[in-house]
Amino acid sequence: MSRREQVVYLAAAWCLSYPDEELIGRVPLMRAALGEFPGAVADFQEVLDSLESTPPMDSQALYVREFDLGKRHALHLSYWTDGDTRRRGEVLGNFKKTYRQSDILVDTHGELPDYLPMVLEYAARVDLAAGRDLLTRFRASLEMLRFGLLRDELPHARILQAVCATLPGKSPADEQAVMRMAGYGPPTEAVGLDPYDPRLLPVKGA
Repeated sequence: MSRREQVVYLAAAWCLSYPDEELIGRVPLMRAALGEFPGAVADFQEVLDSLESTPPMDSQALYVREFDLGKRHALHLSYWTDGDTRRRGEVLGNFKKTYRQSDILVDTHGELPDYLPMVLEYAARVDLAAGRDLLTRFRASLEMLRFGLLRDELPHARILQAVCATLPGKSPADEQAVMRMAGYGPPTEAVGLDPYDPRLLPVKGA
């Protein structure tokens, strides 16, 4: 199972990253690696097809709109659990501590350490057990992101589904179940951004 998890995590890390020329050039490699495992490529198929068939500038514009300009599909795991509260600083520190404990220096390239593609690549390439533990601890964040992508009909939702399928237990049926699973409600001690509340999300296209 570990080899399959590593491939899924690395492909997910790349597919959730900014689609520059280097990433687009990796599509055949991702197809080949995922093809080693029955059914693995299916969850990635639509995103991979889009990367190959869409003009790069269009892919990049879509990525910026959906992942960079708002928080509907935030790729920072602690955002979903802690928003921009003071508590989040401690959480981010714990991510850094995990990275420091590995034998390989993890370069965050200026990103916050809870950036999902970074966590996935850490799990795939550096320490599968420690990376999987981070993903498991932030399972609720992964599920909330998955529901947000589903709501907006983005194919990346199936990639989140593939990641969650590697973790213990079944995915919750809805967002309320995610909150119950995690045992918390939206953070209220916001110092910048509004705390996450699925009821306040704007309707796509509005």
